[in-house]
Amino acid sequence: MSNVVSLTVPFRQRSKAARQAALLRNFADHRRGEEDVFWLKENAEALNILECTGARPDADDLSCYRAFYDDIEARMEFFPQYYRFLLSLCLDLEDLGMPGNKGARLAEWAAREGLPEAELSDLQRGEACRLCARRGVDALPGDRGLGDRLRRFAARSDTFAMPNKKAAYELTHIVFYLSEYGRVDPCLPDAAIDSLIFAGTLAFLDFNVDLLAEICIALRHARRAPPEVWEIWLLQQARCFGLESDPYAPLADDYHEYLMLNWFMATTGQGGFAAQIPEGRVVFRRTRPRSGPLRELSECIYNMGRARSADWETMRAFVAARLSQEAHAALVAAEAANDRFDAFFAGFARVGLREARA
Repeated sequence: MSNVVSLTVPFRQRSKAARQAALLRNFADHRRGEEDVFWLKENAEALNILECTGARPDADDLSCYRAFYDDIEARMEFFPQYYRFLLSLCLDLEDLGMPGNKGARLAEWAAREGLPEAELSDLQRGEACRLCARRGVDALPGDRGLGDRLRRFAARSDTFAMPNKKAAYELTHIVFYLSEYGRVDPCLPDAAIDSLIFAGTLAFLDFNVDLLAEICIALRHARRAPPEVWEIWLLQQARCFGLESDPYAPLADDYHEYLMLNWFMATTGQGGFAAQIPEGRVVFRRTRPRSGPLRELSECIYNMGRARSADWETMRAFVAARLSQEAHAALVAAEAANDRFDAFFAGFARVGLREARA
């Protein structure tokens, strides 16, 4: 289930702080231009991870963002559609040590302009509220039910017992916002913990490093220990990255997986950000395992037709006989990691409509 490779590069950055500073310079100066919305996304993600894991960079390490920070009011005024990215960048830079106090003024302006009220989803409103609250601003004073609605979405565990990556990523971000990235207890009901475990089971079966890392982080933010099997596999995958300086390679690379895995490692006390960062534009590449067995498992139970059942005890032997050896091994590991696997499978089997018609 893993393909571990070693990364050998010249030894240049002698500390974790130096490697993180080199990583920030890469995202700020070498991958994309500031006019690209993906520059906002990549840099917001990198700075957010460093801020919420307690990084303390030197002032010089943030100098690559000085011009951006100096101009941020003009950007916010002209690009209000990106206010969450811009506000996140501003707040994280200040909290990481950038001299200045623009974040409070920008949060007040965003709330006064009603930007959070223009959001299309509770998840986006939740992020906006969390950002503004970092400077003591109530972004939605007339909406006292937002947290309850987010918890209600998270608690519908059936949603997360079937493949739906969009919903699963929304679930992890709900936990991030409600927990203030691990700083407070998000007060999730048990059903929401089931949702995280169910979504993690699917991510594990899909060999989805990115999503599984986020789910393990979310579980820890919710004061729960992720399954050991998942964490061992993620640590194996963290050794499968190659970071290369390449000014011409496309940037549709594995940077996000790299950030999520290293965030996971930092959250679990396993270090993180140990790789040396090459000079110039860095491309992140991961040696991938073969595609996960989730599709094979889905096709297996779908093709059973009327014989498909939501009862895992009934289905276990039938499924095992129809899967490849690798897929079956992954399924056994997934079951061992989830003490509610029978409840997960009842949703994954998707026989509700048939039962309703019976």
